[in-house]
Amino acid sequence: MALSMTTTTVHGLTATDAYHRVEHVVIASKSQIEFAVMSYASTGNPMAFGAKTMRCGYDMDGANPIRQAYLYLKTLPEFSNAVDC
Repeated sequence: MALSMTTTTVHGLTATDAYHRVEHVVIASKSQIEFAVMSYASTGNPMAFGAKTMRCGYDMDGANPIRQAYLYLKTLPEFSNAVDC
């Protein structure tokens, strides 16, 4: 699972249909997970152009932690135009 959306970097470069993937998920506590969102120009590009560490709530009885991270991302304004890929 990943998210796709056009993204403009802080340096003004635009990546059309950039690929955003949740990586390095850590269960920080019974109620929190921490993860990195890595951004790639495309699915086949091995070098990320962006990385952001995030934290969100975690439901131990809910979906797997990776799915919960993606569901959280989709609630944020910066990922509002993202589509599953």
